[in-house]
Amino acid sequence: MRVKTVLYFGLIAGLITASIFVYLILFRQEAFYSPLGRGKLSGEKKLNQYSYDSLRQMNFSGSQIITGRLLKDEDYFRSYLFYFTVRGKRVSGLLNLPKAQGSYPIVIMLRGYVDREIYQTGVGTRHGGEVLAQNGFITLAPDFLDYGYSDKTKLDSMESRFMTYVTALELLASVKNLNTALQSASLNSRFDEINIGLWGHSNGGQIALSVLEITGKVYPTVLWAPVSKPFPYSILYYTDDIPDHGKALRRVVADFEKDYDSEKYSLTNYFDWIDAPIQIHQGESDESVPLLWSDTLVKTLQTNKKQVEYFTYPDEDHNFDQGSWDLIMQRTMDFFSNHFN
Repeated sequence: MRVKTVLYFGLIAGLITASIFVYLILFRQEAFYSPLGRGKLSGEKKLNQYSYDSLRQMNFSGSQIITGRLLKDEDYFRSYLFYFTVRGKRVSGLLNLPKAQGSYPIVIMLRGYVDREIYQTGVGTRHGGEVLAQNGFITLAPDFLDYGYSDKTKLDSMESRFMTYVTALELLASVKNLNTALQSASLNSRFDEINIGLWGHSNGGQIALSVLEITGKVYPTVLWAPVSKPFPYSILYYTDDIPDHGKALRRVVADFEKDYDSEKYSLTNYFDWIDAPIQIHQGESDESVPLLWSDTLVKTLQTNKKQVEYFTYPDEDHNFDQGSWDLIMQRTMDFFSNHFN
C-alpha cells in the first residue's frame, strides 16, 4: 500500500513539474533558464539589450567611485587610479585633479582603440587629461573592462564592443559620487556638481556620439578624428591590418547579422537624438579616419540642425602630432569653458 501511495504522489509531482515546464516554455520564454547553465533556452536574444532603442530606455544608476594609488604629483595637478562598478564588474581608469583647492567641471575622456597586450591606464588620454587638469578641469578616463586594472570578462567581441557604451553611461551616472570619494581621500578638489563634458578620440569619438544619442543630454563634446561611419562597416574598415585580413571578424559580423538587425546598432541612424554642442577636429592626412568621414558627419549634423564647430588641419595625422596639438588643445579648452556654466 505504501509503495502505491509513493508512486501516486510521485506521479502527481511529475505532472505538476511537467506542467510548469510546459508553461515556462510556451508562455514565459524570457524567464526560463537552462539548469545546465547554458543561458536561456529560448526567448529574447541577449544582444537586443544593446540596441540604441533599448539602451535609451535603460536606467543607469551609477556606482561608488573609489580613488586608488597616486600615479603622478606635479606642480598644478595630481593623477590617480580610480575605480567604479559596471554590472558587478570593477572598471579602472585615470583621474586627473587640479591641485588647487576649488570646485571644477568634469570632462569624461574616451580613448580610441589600443591593443590589449600593450595597453596601460591612461594610454590615449594621459597627455590631454594632464593639460586639462592644469587648466581647471577634472578628467576621468575609463580603461573599460578587460583593460588596465579592470576585471576580466568572458564577453564575446560584439558584446565587449557594446559594453563600452554601458561603461561610459555608468561612469556618467557615477560622477555624482565623486565628491564623496575625494573627501574620503582627503583631497582638496571637488566636482562642481553642474558641468560635465565629453572628449573622444577615434573610436572614443564613436562612443561619445553614441552616449549623446542614447542620453539626449546636453554634454558639451569635443571629438578628435571620430569614427562616425555606419556599423558594422565602422569595424570592418580596419581589417587590412589584421593578420587574417578580417576573415574571423567577417564571420563574427555575419553570425551577428543572422540574428540581429545591424541598423539598430548603428549610430548613424540616431543623429537626430543629439542635443549637445559638438566641436570636431580632423587631420587632413589622417589614414585611420579619413577626412571625408568627418566632412560627412559635420554635414549630417548641420542638416539635422545640430550645433557643431569644425576644424581641419593640413598635413595632420590621426594623433595630431605634426605641429597642431597645442592649437587643438587650446580650442578644446576654450570650447569647454564657453559651454560650461
